[in-house]
Order: sequence, then structure tokens, then C-alpha cells
Amino acid sequence: MLALVGTLVLACVVLLSKPCAREMRLFLSTLCQELALSLLGFLAGYYRLLGGGVGDDGTDMPLMPSFKRKRGAAAAAAATTAVVVAEDAAACDGEPCVLDLPELAIECILARLPPGELRSMAAVCRSMRERCRGDHLWERHMAEKWGAVLGHAAREEWTAYLASSAASGDSGGAAACSVSDGGGGRHRKWLAALSCVCPVVSWMRPRADGGGGVGVAGSKSAAGPVLDDSVMSWYLSMESGKFWFPAQVYNREHGHVGFMMSCYDAELSYDFHTDTFRARYPPHGRRTVVLEDGVQWDRVRAPPVDTHAHDLHVSDCLHELRPGDNIEIQWRRNKEFPYGWWYGVVGHLESCDGSEHFCRCHLSDTVVLEFNQYTPGSRWRQALVNRKDHREEGNEGDGFYGGIRKLRSKDEISKWRQLWPTDILE
Repeated sequence: MLALVGTLVLACVVLLSKPCAREMRLFLSTLCQELALSLLGFLAGYYRLLGGGVGDDGTDMPLMPSFKRKRGAAAAAAATTAVVVAEDAAACDGEPCVLDLPELAIECILARLPPGELRSMAAVCRSMRERCRGDHLWERHMAEKWGAVLGHAAREEWTAYLASSAASGDSGGAAACSVSDGGGGRHRKWLAALSCVCPVVSWMRPRADGGGGVGVAGSKSAAGPVLDDSVMSWYLSMESGKFWFPAQVYNREHGHVGFMMSCYDAELSYDFHTDTFRARYPPHGRRTVVLEDGVQWDRVRAPPVDTHAHDLHVSDCLHELRPGDNIEIQWRRNKEFPYGWWYGVVGHLESCDGSEHFCRCHLSDTVVLEFNQYTPGSRWRQALVNRKDHREEGNEGDGFYGGIRKLRSKDEISKWRQLWPTDILE
């Protein structure tokens, strides 16, 4: 004991008298703290020998962390099993509960629960938590609510989002560990040591959640949904609005007249308060990022093709186009703008009278595209493309026409007709 005190005094003298380097000061500071903890541990043991180690209620006073050794693997496994059994028993509380049912019956019940109740069931006990996080339960909810707005690009973005979150967590792990050990962990160690000498200090317990936080619905919680590669995690991240996913928006910017009957790429996040989306359109030309709130569900769709907004789509349907076919064509104002998909129909050549029996327009190398939302005579009313060698065509005045895709689904055609403007555009 005297050697420890002498070492402590010598370290303090050196620390205060020598102009030590920063690393030496940190080392001496740590040494002083460890010696002080050892001193407090000695005093705690002496205090217990005098009969002060037992409280008024017959329970032992808390020991220093240095006296608490790790238990063996068998004891830890037994403790974990005991916790699971205790949680399940507490959930049932001696009464018949869902855990007493056969496994198949439990799965059938969980499969019928909506997402909110399924998430609540996951908080009952550890056994239910493992069951309720199954991907097979959440895939149906994912498809029912988000299937119409999520495509292949959104899944790739989710994978990249998980990787980015993990990378940011790893890069900040050392700093976070340093802050935790140097702050909360060290504070708890000193409180535990002092509580051995002064029982009143044992009341000063730091919060395990670090102060807590505000959850999605405004309730107190340690953090948001845990990020992992489960379908439940993806669903809850979508529901919270923290995840921005790529999709396409019809009639962007609240149906601006310059974007009527078009569909543009955007990044969206869900707003659960209003059951709408917030859209973020990429910058182009001199325009910065454009934000739009209150985007309704019927104006959002998953991208039908995996073509980037600045890339020309490869047209694979030109040889089969004939008058009356519904199409979408890429169009952009100039080379700096991204493409948008615009709705149109295949029309007849000027030399054709439109007769169904004598029409030969489908044999011509020239395809007439009509955009009937514009008035006759408008420069946006009609465009001509080459059937055999179609590339981006146009100029700075009329814009540039890109790839073409034929609409084969009745649902896609019906959606465009629902968006038809009430007034003809100029």
C-alpha cells in the first residue's frame, strides 16, 4: 500500500514539475487514475472488513468494476437462456398466451397482423422478436405498400445506403469508443469505486441510453430503427422517411405547364404525417436542386427501364410501331438537361388517308409521333423519327428526342389518360 502511495506521489510530482510531452502527460494521467482506483479499492476492502460492506437491508454494497471478473462461457450461455425463459414467462405471466400455441399457428397469426401490430409484437419478448423480424412476414407488407414505387434502382440504392451507414459507423467507431470510454465509461467506473466507500454515491447512476432521443412518432427512444439487410429494416426506413429512393414523378413541380404529360426521375422520401412524398429533382443547367412537397401516390412510379436520366435509351420497338400505338419518348430541352419520358401516340404520314385497310405507314422508314395534348399547329404537336437508324434528334430550339419505348400494359396507358390535361396546351 505504501508503495502505491509513493508511486502516486512521485507521478504527481513529475507531472507537475516536468514539461512532458503530450503522450507522457496522457500516460501519467492514466497511471494516476489507476492508482487512485486501486487506493479506493483498498479502502473499500478495509471498509468491508470493519463491517460496512453490508447494507441495512442485508444486501452487499456494489463492488468496484476491477473486482468483477468475467464469467465463463457456460455461465454466460446459461444466463442468456435464463433471460429468454424469464422473458417468455413474464410475457405469459402464468396465463395462457400465444407462445403456448403450435409453431404453425403462431406463424399464421403473425402473417395476418398489419405492420404496426407486427412491430409491437416484436417488443413483447425475445422469442417473439426473432419471429416477427422474419423476411417472409415483411415481404408481403413491402410489396403491398411500396411495390408500385420501388424498382431495381431503389433496391440498389438501399444496398448502397446500408454500406454507407456501415462505413460511417466504422470510421467513427474509434472516435465514438474514445468518447464513450473517456466520458461515460470512465464516469461510471469512478462512481462505482466511490460507492464502495460512500454508499450515497451508488444512487448516482448514469443513464444507460446516453440521454435517449426522440423516435419517429415523437416518443422517447434510444435511436431509430436498426439498420440491417432485413426487409423489416427497409420497410421501417421507408416509413420513417429517412431513406431517399429513386423513382419517377408524373407532371413534376405540381403539374407545371412545361412538364404536363411527362415523367421525370427524382429522389423521394415518404412523409408519414401527410401520406405523401417529398421529391428532390437533380440540378441541371443553371437550375439548382428543386424540391416538391405533397407528391401524391398516383403521381409516383418505379422506373420502367434501367436507363439513367442522362443516357440515351436503346429503342428496341421501332420495327413494330404502327399508327395508334401508345409510346413514351425521351425528350430534353438541351444537352445539359436530363431526359424526361413524354407520352405520345404513333400517327399517320401525310400521304396516308388513315384508312385501316389501305394504310402502309408501318412499312415506311419514317415514324410520325403525335403529342395530342398540344394544339394543332404547335411546334410540340408532332415529331418525325427514323425507324432504321434512330438516334438523338433535334436542336436547341425544339429540344432533343431520344429513345422510345412502346407501352404494352393497359395500366400504363390508363395512367397517362388519367393525367390528361383539362385544357389543350399551346
